[in-house]
Amino acid sequence: MANAGWPILAPCLRGPRCLNRRVNFISCALSIVLLGSCAGPPATLVVKQFQLRDQDPDEIEDPLVKMEKSRRLYGAVSMAERRGRLGQYYTLIWHDPAAADSVEAVFEYQQGATASRIKRMVRNFPAGDSRGTAEFAVIGEDYFTGGKVLAWKATLRRGNRTIASRQSYLWQ
Repeated sequence: MANAGWPILAPCLRGPRCLNRRVNFISCALSIVLLGSCAGPPATLVVKQFQLRDQDPDEIEDPLVKMEKSRRLYGAVSMAERRGRLGQYYTLIWHDPAAADSVEAVFEYQQGATASRIKRMVRNFPAGDSRGTAEFAVIGEDYFTGGKVLAWKATLRRGNRTIASRQSYLWQ
């Protein structure tokens, strides 16, 4: 049997239908290989933002936004607790395969009512970690007295070396 290695082509040995099946099979296999080669390495630093503006469980159409709002308000029972969770949330997702030194995730930001004052938050990770997630939140009284975050910059450092940095459009 000529097509013993190709079980999908075994029922069709000759003719135009067989040629069409072979062309379709080869084009599918080639497209899978080409699409697989498009996948690159994961980004070193990704910043995701979420702003929790109100505490009312209103009718949100987008299920992802509804879930994120429920996650941020989870456990806040009283209205004062819910108000304390209002503000802006930033999630830094990082990946660095060179796990030699400890990692420091730095989030710097400026708020509307604090003029040009730059505030800073830092999260540290142990030396063995090659990937991680850091949550930064400007919420509660800091959000209400300082105002909205107007500009931000996220930096990922390993030892004395800056691995990656992302910033908002207004950051200077």
